[in-house]
Amino acid sequence: MTQYWLSRLLRQAGFAIALGSIVGACGTGNTPNQTASSPGATGGSGDFVVGMILVGPRNDAGWNQAHFEGIETAVKNVPGSKLEFVDKVNPADRPNVKGSQVADDLIAKGAKLVIFNSDDFKDDALETAKKHPSVKVIHASGDYAWKEGQNFKSQPNLTNIMGRMEFGKMIAGCSAALGSQTGKIGYLGPLINDETRRYSSAAFLGAKYCWENYRKRPAADLNFKVTWIGFWFNIPGKTLDPTKVADDYYNGGFDVVMSGIDTPEAAVQGKKAADAGKPVKFVHYDLETGCTLAPNICLGVPFYRWSLPYTDSVQKARSGNYPSEFVWSGVDFQNLTSPQKGMIGFNSGQALGENKKFLDEFVKGMADGSINLYKGPIKFQDGTDFVKAGATATDQQIWYMPQLLAGMEGPSK
Repeated sequence: MTQYWLSRLLRQAGFAIALGSIVGACGTGNTPNQTASSPGATGGSGDFVVGMILVGPRNDAGWNQAHFEGIETAVKNVPGSKLEFVDKVNPADRPNVKGSQVADDLIAKGAKLVIFNSDDFKDDALETAKKHPSVKVIHASGDYAWKEGQNFKSQPNLTNIMGRMEFGKMIAGCSAALGSQTGKIGYLGPLINDETRRYSSAAFLGAKYCWENYRKRPAADLNFKVTWIGFWFNIPGKTLDPTKVADDYYNGGFDVVMSGIDTPEAAVQGKKAADAGKPVKFVHYDLETGCTLAPNICLGVPFYRWSLPYTDSVQKARSGNYPSEFVWSGVDFQNLTSPQKGMIGFNSGQALGENKKFLDEFVKGMADGSINLYKGPIKFQDGTDFVKAGATATDQQIWYMPQLLAGMEGPSK
């Protein structure tokens, strides 16, 4: 467990101890108008400066840590590069501070490439690109650079990068169904938008397929419930407490909890429940090493390897030849544990046990096309068609997911 999360858990438990030194050692320690250089990634004044803006702490054992480790690797891969970053750019840690303001500070420090790592930063990224036309801006997620998308903006120095995590989530959902004895799978969701609906729906599709085809159980016996906390991680007083949501799942008969948030409450509380004798398991999200949080009860972790697109981006930005593009990177099914092409990976966990053979069969079917979970008929919660019988969902249908799917429990809006 990271020091950051140790400090949060101790505060939540009411321990009246001084945690300033722990928090200071884990965060950047910078004020809203200060940035920090990545250790080991600095160089001379002639270096190409890469700026990164992280919505959460860089050591959160999830989304932000994956991005931070990815850009650190990318900078090391491109000699003559230097990283400047600011983490915890969110309403709780930095009230009234906009991502675009942080970008201005990074650019003032010489950044020629600025990366925003959260869907929430989409308008900050566009504003920064317009204000600084000589600076390359990347928004990790978002669709403003997608010419075939619904929200295209013609901004030549703006790029969107995302991975096709839908397939990682399908594999994760399959692992959850293979590991559940009760058929009760809880999904810890962040806020509600197109991205989070498509990810949770993909997890459900994977769980449903493997529940019916490998566990030989009827779909009616599968209870797949989504609880949205209201943001990517806990903001006291503003969101549901993901620690409590995870506990409610584990104490309410859900024997598998899947994480869809940035932070590791599903793992942390799962370990506590398992230590108390409950037969529970979890599926982590985002970070390649996520199962190490509680290896004995981990079914697996779908992860992003951000070093791949970020290395490519730093190289292109340095060369001055980086057109606006929309990158939605696919899955390298042959190298899931060590992606070499597509940036989406999956590491199976110890708790999967002998059921890993079924997961391998599922992945093989996805790879050769014999299993296509986006082929209709598929219904939305309200009974309308997501994909009609005989059709296959288009990229636009998948990206702009307006509802959860029939068979899922939880609100769509």
